[in-house]
Amino acid sequence: MDLEVSPALTIPERELGWRFSRSSGPGGQHVNTSDSRVELFWNVTESTVLSDDQRMLLLTRLERRLVAGVVTVTASEQRSQLRNRESALRKLAEIVAGGLAPEAPSRRRTKPTRGSARRHLAAKQQRSATKQQRRRPPSD
Repeated sequence: MDLEVSPALTIPERELGWRFSRSSGPGGQHVNTSDSRVELFWNVTESTVLSDDQRMLLLTRLERRLVAGVVTVTASEQRSQLRNRESALRKLAEIVAGGLAPEAPSRRRTKPTRGSARRHLAAKQQRSATKQQRRRPPSD
């Protein structure tokens, strides 16, 4: 089953690697016999569906998630291996789509308005006056 990341990018099934193991945690007798935990691998460096620009973008943006150019996603939330496989595919698609998404425009710095600065100072003076009144009067 191919993984559609976006309408322009689909990762073929032959590039995806799977590993199954037993999930940790409670689950009774069934959990000791079924390999429901899923690990999904995708090698970014050797992928044939990525352009060189996309590959470089993913390698730089996903640098902390990559081990030797391979993205690994783990899913063990569900009791069923099939549902965990679907969850892992969804997670990988979100990671890759996020890595290829255009950068958000940088924030334009703004100054506070004159009125808001005046209100801010007035509130500080009010708090200061309140705390001044709480003090013990000086003993002469």
